[in-house]
This record gives sequence, structure tokens and C-alpha cells, in this order.
Amino acid sequence: MEIGKKSPGFTYIGLLIAIVVIGIGLASAGHVSHTLQLRDKERELLFVGDQFRRAIAMYYERSPGGIKQYPKKLEDLLRDNRYPGIERYLRKVYVDPLTGKKEWGLVELPGIGITGVHSLSDLGPLKTEHFPALYQSFRAAKKHSDWKFVYLPGQTATPSAAAQTGAQGPAAAAR
Repeated sequence: MEIGKKSPGFTYIGLLIAIVVIGIGLASAGHVSHTLQLRDKERELLFVGDQFRRAIAMYYERSPGGIKQYPKKLEDLLRDNRYPGIERYLRKVYVDPLTGKKEWGLVELPGIGITGVHSLSDLGPLKTEHFPALYQSFRAAKKHSDWKFVYLPGQTATPSAAAQTGAQGPAAAAR
């Protein structure tokens, strides 16, 4: 081999090193993207869960007659058949942002009805601080299914999580 000529082996090694560096960069970008998506889903869960809690509160507080009632199923929040006219507390049964399904965990009192909902996701939450006052118990949650959005009579009707963080919808509910 003559002095001054480059060996094709060095170019090949350089190319392999470049591919490894690009792969590591893409892997870290994928991890960051996944984390950002999970944060967005948590924000949406806080918004949607609060909407369910508010709807259950309205259903309970607006019970006709003297006896307060909780809904027996989530669909009761879409159309309240206790009235001759149409009473709606939710437009639709929301999809759980973390599982992508309309199925929710229900917090029920036997023989009384649904007092709240929670996600069925077993993922651990990224958000552990800065919850609205009503949801301070979420700080100790080990998984998203521990975030229970429950209405109990006498609870202060605080503004929704979105309203407390600037009323910008689901994307603003969890900072």
C-alpha cells in the first residue's frame, strides 16, 4: 500500500460510528417524544376526569324531588331520564386518554350509584405535584388508576383543572 492513499476500511469504520451516533440520537428523541405524549395524556385525563366528577355532581345535586341520587351508569350523564325534558350533563362518554377505550373504572357505592371514575391504566404517573386543591391526594398515587375523580356531597365545587390553569382546555390542565 502506498503512503498517502486512504484505506477504505477507515471510511467504513467512520460510517459505522456515524450510524451508531445517529441511532443513539434517534433513540433519545423517541424517549423524549414518549414522555411528552404521556404528559399530554395526563393533562387530558385530569380534564376529562374532572368533567366526569362535575357531571356526577350536577346529576346528584339536580335530583328531582327531595331524594338525591347518583347515576347508575355513565350513560345516565348523557341523558337524565328523571325529567320530562332533556337534561344532559356530558356530551359524550369520554375515552380514557391513557387506554384509548371508553371503559372506565367506576367508584361505586353499592345500591347507591356511581360516585366517580378512574382510569384503568396501571402506568406510573409522571405528574406528582401542582394538582388543583381538590386533587391533592393524587400526589401519592403510584399509578394512574389511583387518580379517582369522585364527587361527595358537601365537596366544594372548585373550578375545573383547566380553569385553574388558564382555561385552555385539556392541554393546560396539568402543568
